[in-house]
Amino acid sequence: MTTIQTTDKADPREAILKAAAERILHYGYNKTTMSEIAADCGMSAGNIYRFYPSKIDIAEAMTREFGKNSRALYDDIIRDAARSATRKMHDFFVARLERTFRVFAEHPKLMELAEIMGRERPEYLAEELAQERIQIEHILDEGRASGDFALPADLNITADLVQCAMMKFRIPQLWTTEQLDALRPELAGVLNLVFTGLSARR
Repeated sequence: MTTIQTTDKADPREAILKAAAERILHYGYNKTTMSEIAADCGMSAGNIYRFYPSKIDIAEAMTREFGKNSRALYDDIIRDAARSATRKMHDFFVARLERTFRVFAEHPKLMELAEIMGRERPEYLAEELAQERIQIEHILDEGRASGDFALPADLNITADLVQCAMMKFRIPQLWTTEQLDALRPELAGVLNLVFTGLSARR
C-alpha cells in the first residue's frame, strides 16, 4: 500500500487507515464494512467509531493523505530553481497525469472510491482543486516575473482557466484511453495550446 504512510504505531487512527486502505484497495469501498476494518486492526467495531464516525470519513482521510503526498511531489517541482516557469508547468501536469494513472492502474478499486467521494464529499474535492490552483498560481506568477508569460493582474482567474483546460488529465473518468502512452501526447498538445495563450508577446 503506497498511499498511506504510518508515522506513529501507537496512533489508532493510523492503524485504522492502514487496515481500511488495504481492505478497500482489495475488495472495494462498497464491499468493505466498518466491522471488518475494526477486526483487521484488532479493535471493536464500537471503538472504531470513536475515531471515524463513518466509513466515508475513513475514505476522506485516505484521500486526504494521497492528496497531501501528491502536493508534496508537485511542490518539489515548483521549488526547483533549475527549471523555468514553462518547464515547471509542463512537469507539473505530466507528473500529475503519471501519478494519477499509475495509482489507478495499480489499484482499480480506487475508481469506485473516487466516484463515491465525488458524490458524497464534493466539498472536499472543491478544496483539493483550490489547493491545486494555488500551485498553478505560483508557477504563473514566476513566469510573469521572468517574462515567460504575459498575464493579467488576476492570477486566480488565469490559474482557474489553466486548470479547466487540463482537467481531463486529472480525472480518470474523462480519459478516452487506458494507455498512458496515448494520454501523454494528448496532454502535450493541450499544453502547447496553453503555452501559446500564455506566451509573452514580443
